[in-house]
Amino acid sequence: MRPRHPRLLAVLMALLLAGLGGGFGAYRGFTALDPAVVVALPPLEGPVDRIVVEKAARTLSLMQGEAVLRVYPVALGFAPEGDKERQGDGRTPEGEFRIDRANPDSSYHLSLGLDYPQAEDRTRASAEGYDPGGDIFIHGQPLGLDGARYIAADWTAGCIAVSNAAMEEIWQVAGIGTVVEVQP
Repeated sequence: MRPRHPRLLAVLMALLLAGLGGGFGAYRGFTALDPAVVVALPPLEGPVDRIVVEKAARTLSLMQGEAVLRVYPVALGFAPEGDKERQGDGRTPEGEFRIDRANPDSSYHLSLGLDYPQAEDRTRASAEGYDPGGDIFIHGQPLGLDGARYIAADWTAGCIAVSNAAMEEIWQVAGIGTVVEVQP
């Protein structure tokens, strides 16, 4: 059976995809360029050169050179304003980091660890008498949640959370040593 109004169907599908988790369609390889057009994105071919996280925009971008390959919505620490200072502050650290570990058995559907705290973070925290925190990851959703559901609120302890489908794409193209730039 052929739809009677294919353009209306395309608009409804684009709105549905855009409405599920602030751009859910990008996680499954689709993006809405125009409300009436859903375009299949080419498969990612890695590795990526760097990952750019823009905290204010709540986005994570995969980069090859200056080309943006994908942009995903993110959830951050529960108190995201400002740079991470200490354990328990709920902030996501800002600066340039590298992926230094990968955990396929994470409690948050795959995780890529950042090399935070760095030497200057440890020095500052030691001088002021507190723990700088650690275990900052890019990860998917907590195990047991529907993998297609995006958690829209900032809820982590300082990590960068994406949908499970986005995490699977990131996992394929970002390895140990990949630069991660976290901007305010």
